[in-house]
Amino acid sequence: MTLGHWDVTPKDLFLNRRRFLAAAGAGAGLGLAGFSPARAAADLTPTPKDAVTSYNNFYEFGTDKEDPARNAGSLTLSPWSVEVGGLVERPGTYALADLLTGLTVEERIYRFRCVEAWAMVVPWNGVPLAAVLEKVGIAKGARYVAFETLYRPEEMPGQASPILDWPYREGLRLDEAQHPLTLLATGLYGESLPPQNGAPLRLVVPWKYGFKSIKSIVRITLTADQPPTTWNQMAPEEYGFYANVNPAVDHPRWSQASERVVGSGLFGGRQDTLPFNGYETEVAGLYAGMDLRQNY
Repeated sequence: MTLGHWDVTPKDLFLNRRRFLAAAGAGAGLGLAGFSPARAAADLTPTPKDAVTSYNNFYEFGTDKEDPARNAGSLTLSPWSVEVGGLVERPGTYALADLLTGLTVEERIYRFRCVEAWAMVVPWNGVPLAAVLEKVGIAKGARYVAFETLYRPEEMPGQASPILDWPYREGLRLDEAQHPLTLLATGLYGESLPPQNGAPLRLVVPWKYGFKSIKSIVRITLTADQPPTTWNQMAPEEYGFYANVNPAVDHPRWSQASERVVGSGLFGGRQDTLPFNGYETEVAGLYAGMDLRQNY
């Protein structure tokens, strides 16, 4: 099932998994061979919305999980523009509405897995990143896509701390960015993204650890070379560039073999971690022949 530009689906559609799957199976999708939103969302029950919007890592607003919900209300979301540059055919600074005009907002229910070994299931609204890249035009020689978060310390108090090298940066290989699962999210639960969840535009790459899903994006740059990324630069022995969810590769300070499910009781239930966060069928081919212990 797809949504018209800026339309939203009633919240009960997200909360009723069976209705969503039936709607998706009735002809939804990206128009790309081999991908089915229904398959990607199979057997997923969304995490309660209050947990999704109150338990976050967004260090720009503080390092405690509750800090983003407390502090992000100060963020000015309009006007918002995104600078698109590098190896693109139509570079420029785009108003967010202009960047998304003509694209179809879609519904996706995805697993979300933090590198800290906690997990959620989040219903997102957004547009495929591939559609945005097609709109701006991919120039010859582009092999990677780099992203940058807003730097506005007067509204993002965490940026006053030297805990990270601001602004926050992330990147994907071009084929990862063009994969039909990769989403630029503009909302969740049928509503606009809250500031603490990365409003008004964030990346969602469901087979990777959550730190790859950069929030409050203001810059997208296509490059020939692998771009520097914040956590990989800060602690390369702990945070790889690829950051694919892999239960066989532990973080140096904890196991990744299992995960705590947020929203499932006082302490959260535990479940086994799935390779590629459950999207192995869809994405494993991107890494054929690669040693995923070395390229973590």
